[in-house]
Amino acid sequence: VDQTPSIHFVSPSIWAWRGGRIKRIARSVSHMLCLFPFEPEIYERAGVPVSYVGHPLADVFPLEPDRAETRARLGVPANAAVVALLPGSRQSEVRNLADTYIATARLLQAGNPEIIFLVPLATRETRQIFEEALRRNQAADLPVRMLFGHAVDAMTAADVVLVASGTASLEAALLKRPMVITYRIGKWQYRLMKHMAYLPWVGLPNILCRETIVPELLQDEATPDRLAEAVADWLRDPARRAAAENRFRELHLSLRQDTARRAAEAILPYLASTRA
Repeated sequence: VDQTPSIHFVSPSIWAWRGGRIKRIARSVSHMLCLFPFEPEIYERAGVPVSYVGHPLADVFPLEPDRAETRARLGVPANAAVVALLPGSRQSEVRNLADTYIATARLLQAGNPEIIFLVPLATRETRQIFEEALRRNQAADLPVRMLFGHAVDAMTAADVVLVASGTASLEAALLKRPMVITYRIGKWQYRLMKHMAYLPWVGLPNILCRETIVPELLQDEATPDRLAEAVADWLRDPARRAAAENRFRELHLSLRQDTARRAAEAILPYLASTRA
């Protein structure tokens, strides 16, 4: 039998769904390196050696993002109301959300004609999909600035982020940005996931804070009216924005663990044992 140690970096999301996978993991993994502070307990209960190493993004992102400098660099007015629209990184995600995001932006502009929208798109293909949606919705008049990548800059510069659920929502939290999380997938796929899910949230910021810090509007709830209202609620409530920023600062500190060093310290004993 091969006795080579197997160290797994990044736990599968067994805390969100398909928890039975822990048995297979326990048979095949010598040590699990976890990114999130609530994960080690799951592995300890299953008898799997485990270390909490924090999230590498928390080491990279500054504790105090410089919004003024980022706005100046992007040419965004210092006092403008700015909303970052992140419809996802995959083409299917952008197709599912582009029309809804544009309709949401129209409603927000009707309430605040000076508002600016930043839309970072990761690839030429996703940019093309969003541009086609703008044309289809006759939205050439919308104050939309598309960025090629630069999602972190767009979120840093924004007052509020409208974001498709995923890693980008964690990035928004690490940037201390109030947000509205949304997502839309196939009806049957959503039913299956909802049936198998263990948690009341899908967004990492809420999951990690163990409470509803930011609204999640998914599937049929992700209408332009509801999304625009949720974004506008953030824009008109500075105290609520400040409270979310403080909570996300606490989250950032809990995830900032010098991940590379902690991971190396967990791995070194296994290297030593294989050389012995």
